[in-house]
Amino acid sequence: MASLTMRTKRPIPAVGLGVYKSEPGPVTKNAVLEALRLGYRHVDTASVYNNEADVGDAIAASGLDRSEVFITTKLWNDDHGYDSTLVAFDRSLELLGLDYVDLYLIHWPVPEVRLDTWRALERLTLDGRVRDIGVSNYMRRHLEEILENAAVVPAVNQIELSPYNYRSRRGTLDLCREQSIVVEAYSPLTKGRKLGDPLLAEIGRPYGKTPAQVLIRWGIDKGFVVLPKSVHADRIAENYDVFDFSLSADDLERLDGCDEGLATGWDPTDAP
Repeated sequence: MASLTMRTKRPIPAVGLGVYKSEPGPVTKNAVLEALRLGYRHVDTASVYNNEADVGDAIAASGLDRSEVFITTKLWNDDHGYDSTLVAFDRSLELLGLDYVDLYLIHWPVPEVRLDTWRALERLTLDGRVRDIGVSNYMRRHLEEILENAAVVPAVNQIELSPYNYRSRRGTLDLCREQSIVVEAYSPLTKGRKLGDPLLAEIGRPYGKTPAQVLIRWGIDKGFVVLPKSVHADRIAENYDVFDFSLSADDLERLDGCDEGLATGWDPTDAP
């Protein structure tokens, strides 16, 4: 399986299982277990998802060595601030039942306190319980602010990304590339909104791939870490069956031209 290393201390598997809105309890645990059985080695959760404990239970039940699985969690908006961040991280680590997380992210760029929050994340890297730190939903100006003030450059920026908003995100993507910040794409399947686009079926047909697989492969071929979400075993398998082909340059260009500024959730583009 492909992986990316830029600023990170260990490679990030190029496809991870997202568990956003995965129901807490057996649903999330079983989805993670199935993903790990199929070969996934990357799980992305967050405090606000309320399923960190289920992710941890699945890792423990999988029989895999902890070092084999890349685990990300995120700090929620209500926990911003230096001291609050340290407390929130301890709570997440306890729920996960782990000694460390591979990546800890600021979930959203909350105004005024986010630099204090970042200082707390920098502090967390010193005691070994966080391998790498990064941000999520940071647009170019948010990144510029942190780069001007931080001692540690974010290892990762996780943003909503698909062909349907790619060119709209170019300023942010260019800065990430300049700073060797890994870009992670969440909602790469557009929460299903564009899976019926005839272009995806047309592009996928010669490869024998589905629209979802085309979208995931587009992200990989663009050099992103891709985080599709599902709790259904067949779709979890489908989303991982993307390492036996690459899209042609022509197909990538056609997909790049699909931009319509799509945001399937709250859009941080105009956030202060």
